[in-house]
Amino acid sequence: MRLSELKVKQTAVIRKVHRTLDGTSQSDIVASRLETLGFTPGTQVQVITKGIFGGDPILIQIGFTRFALRKVEAQKIEIEGVAA
Repeated sequence: MRLSELKVKQTAVIRKVHRTLDGTSQSDIVASRLETLGFTPGTQVQVITKGIFGGDPILIQIGFTRFALRKVEAQKIEIEGVAA
């Protein structure tokens, strides 16, 4: 499951950040930046809220820090262990 699919108020654990662009071997700068900000495997994340129109942006909380991510960015993050 991807972070972009997580519902509001649900919590999950990051499994993997996809670091290559779709179908290529090129490194994705956005994915690298997400890892630098703390989106690393084993980290617990929670969706706080989603935007009104199409759910974009998504407000994510890691620890005491909140990030607003676009859906495209959240799709780069694979999660597991979804809890309500």
